[in-house]
Amino acid sequence: MFIALYFFFFFLVLFIKNRKTLFDYPKAEKKYGVSVVTPAYNEEGSIEGTIRAVFDSDYPIKEMIVVDDGSKDRTKAIVGELMKRYKNLKLISKNNSGKADSLNRGLKIAKGELIAVIDSDSYPEKDAIGKMIGFFNDSNVGAVTCSILVKHKNMFIEKLQGMEYAIIAWTRKLLGYIEGIWATPGPLSIYRASALKKAGGFDTTNLTEDIEVTWNIISKGYKVEMCLPARVYSIAPKKTRYWIKQRIRWDIGGIQCMNKYKSLFLKRGMLGFFILPFFTLSMFLGLVGFSIFSFLAIRKAVQTFLFTKYSLDAGTQILSFKELYVTPTILNFFGVILFILGVFFTIFGLGIMKEGRFKGIRNIFNLLYYMIVYLTLYPSILVIAIGKIIKYKIQGKRIGWGTK
Repeated sequence: MFIALYFFFFFLVLFIKNRKTLFDYPKAEKKYGVSVVTPAYNEEGSIEGTIRAVFDSDYPIKEMIVVDDGSKDRTKAIVGELMKRYKNLKLISKNNSGKADSLNRGLKIAKGELIAVIDSDSYPEKDAIGKMIGFFNDSNVGAVTCSILVKHKNMFIEKLQGMEYAIIAWTRKLLGYIEGIWATPGPLSIYRASALKKAGGFDTTNLTEDIEVTWNIISKGYKVEMCLPARVYSIAPKKTRYWIKQRIRWDIGGIQCMNKYKSLFLKRGMLGFFILPFFTLSMFLGLVGFSIFSFLAIRKAVQTFLFTKYSLDAGTQILSFKELYVTPTILNFFGVILFILGVFFTIFGLGIMKEGRFKGIRNIFNLLYYMIVYLTLYPSILVIAIGKIIKYKIQGKRIGWGTK
C-alpha cells in the first residue's frame, strides 16, 4: 500500500511539473532518410492498411521493407500487388523464424539513417512519424516511441485494452522526463540505425524484443524519448484467450530481460538505478499480492466449509447478520483510499489522452470492471508465465516464439 501510494504521488508530481510540455515535440533540424521495417506473419487482413498508412505519411519515406515470415495466407501476394503502386516498397520472404529475426533481416538491407519499426496490424496517423523525427536532433537519442492506442473498440475486451493502452501511453511519457522509458513497442517506434547496429540488432531469443532492444540501447549510453501527440492505432486481441496468450508472452519476455541485464542492477545510469528496480519491484509486488489474496481466499473457503459442516451437524443456524458485518480496519480504510485514487488516476489519464467518456452506466461499468477484475488478473498471468519458464527449464528446452 505504501509503494502504491508512493508511485501515485510520484506520477502526480511528474505530471504537475511537466503538464505544460506533455504534447510538445521539437521540429527536425535536418531531413533524415527513414526506412520502415514491417515484419508480417499471416496478416492478409491488415497488411494493406498498414502499408497505405505508412505511405500516406506527411514525412517522406525512403523505403518500406515488409518481411514475410513464412505466411500461409495471402500476405505475400497482397504486398506483391502493392509493390506495383509503391515503387519504394520492398518484400523479403523467408521461412518462419519469429519477429526478431524478421526485423534483423530487414535491418540488413535498410538504407535509412533512421529505422522505423511498424507492426503489420498497426496504422500510424499521417503526422505521427514527422512529429517523432525532431527528437533525433539530440545525437544521444537512440530511439523514440509514441502513443499506441487501440484501433477497434467494439468488443468488451477491446474497450478494456483501450483504457489500458491510453494510461500506458500517458505514464510512459511521464517516465520519459526522468529517462525511465523501458519499452519501444512494435506498433511504431523509430531507432537511430547506428544505435541498433551498436546494440547488435534485435535479440532473437527474447519474446519481447522491443523491451530488450530498449534496454540494450540504454545500456550503450543512448536516451529514449516519447512523443505523446504522435499516435498509432493497433489491433488488440478480440478474445480473452488471445489476450492471455499475449500477456504471458510479455511476462516471459520481461523476465528474460531481467535475467539478461541483472548484472546492471543498481549500476550504469537509469537502466540499473530505476528501470530494472522498477520492473523487478512491479513483478515482485504482483506475486506477493497474488500470494496473499490466494491465501486469504483459501482460508476463507476452508473456514466457511468447516463452519457450515459443524453447523449442520449441530443443527444450528448457518448464517446470521453477525456474519454479514464488516469490521472496519486501517487496512480496509487504505484499501478504499487506494481504489478511489486509482479510479481518479485512470479517469484523469484517459481525459489527458482524450480516450475516455464516462457519461453512461455502461462506461462506468467498464471502468469498474477494468479496475477490479482486468488489472487484478495480471498477477495470475505472471504466475502462469513463471510456471512455463520453470517447465521449459526442467525439460531443457529454449523458450521461443513457438512457446505454448
